[in-house]
Amino acid sequence: AGRYEIVTGIRIFDHLLSQLSRHGLFDINVSATGDDPHHLVEDVAICLGKALQEALGDKRGIVRMADASVPMDDALAMVAVDISGRGYARLECEFAENDMFGFATDLVRHFLKTLAAEARMNLHARIPYGVNDHHKAEALFKALGRALDQATRIDERKEGELPSTKEWIDE
Repeated sequence: AGRYEIVTGIRIFDHLLSQLSRHGLFDINVSATGDDPHHLVEDVAICLGKALQEALGDKRGIVRMADASVPMDDALAMVAVDISGRGYARLECEFAENDMFGFATDLVRHFLKTLAAEARMNLHARIPYGVNDHHKAEALFKALGRALDQATRIDERKEGELPSTKEWIDE
């Protein structure tokens, strides 16, 4: 439904995660604390990736692959995902500064790479243009939410089938 309760102590990170929840229609409850923002963001990504992996089970019937493009004022973000059982991230996400309201923009990339590894999905993300780092990051999390929403949907035409020509998707 896209409901969320997110408290990490890092307001911009909470805001980005709320975009993932709202636009992906995922209910997310996160309560995390820590002295080091790097480890806190990493731990949240690990938990969310594992939760997604667990929620999808054997992945029977899911669409599996999807993409989304989201504009936000001056910025455009594009995300493609394949819930393939293989964790890989390819990111072309340049930020003008390395600080966004006290939040290192490098943590956006670190979150995405860790999420992809733990959810065992291919994640390709690109921000072809934009000026405002907040707009770029927010568009990216919205696009990720929309792509994951599409990829995790059940395709009624393939209900009960693995979305693969192989006998399994790595769990």
